[in-house]
Amino acid sequence: MPQEYPIPRYHFEVDWAGTMMSFTEVTGLVMEREKIEYRHSASKDFNKIAMPGLVKNNNITLKRGKFQSDVDFNDWFDDVANERVEERRDVTIRLLNEKHEPVAAWTAARCFPVKLTAPDLKSDANEVAIESIEIAHEGLKLLR
Repeated sequence: MPQEYPIPRYHFEVDWAGTMMSFTEVTGLVMEREKIEYRHSASKDFNKIAMPGLVKNNNITLKRGKFQSDVDFNDWFDDVANERVEERRDVTIRLLNEKHEPVAAWTAARCFPVKLTAPDLKSDANEVAIESIEIAHEGLKLLR
């Protein structure tokens, strides 16, 4: 019987509204639900009842190398600022196995950018210039 190992996190792809894009890092894939605490006045217990509340959506941060004359993130940021609702995009992140097959996938619905970060600049550095975009969304779902 072959032993199973956890999937490495370095092999993934991002489907950016139908376009496959490469990123060096994706963070913020968090599903969180608020907790509601309640205690009615006739309760004889000295504790509160906990119930599930609304879903809380955290922002997703995507990082990639900066390319010359690539301003897609900036254009999208400007378009959304002008309240163009049709500029929202669905983003799907897929974790891949060694055969390049998806083993887990998350879809963030109706995303829009909330923060762009230009690369850090340093005169004595020899690294790739990394830019990042932080996107808000209306729900993160694990695809089965």
